[in-house]
Amino acid sequence: MPYLLFTIYCLLNTMRIEQVNSLLQTELGNLIIREIPTDNFLITITYVDTAPNLASVKIGVSILPDRYSGTALKFLKAHSSIFSRSILKNTRLRKVPHFIWEIDATEKKASEIEEILSIIRE
Repeated sequence: MPYLLFTIYCLLNTMRIEQVNSLLQTELGNLIIREIPTDNFLITITYVDTAPNLASVKIGVSILPDRYSGTALKFLKAHSSIFSRSILKNTRLRKVPHFIWEIDATEKKASEIEEILSIIRE
């Protein structure tokens, strides 16, 4: 019986984390569109991974073109507190996790692999 209760608790906690991830991805995406002047580059949130204790969240972003990655990442880090306050105001979250911004290089790596494969095919 205790094992069953623990399993149910873990399942509910996992579902809650997934809901928080989805909520944060949507809210942050909307905030980035509204708050960041992206005349020269495009920022896309590729993943949101909240820690089980809800203390922190890793946010992966893709920035195009790549040469603006540093500038955009600095801007995101500098505006984290503004994003947190807005999320607290606009959602039912009682506490917003600490944001850890990361560049997601998956797209860049995929294009490099595609390029290598096209060279091999020729």
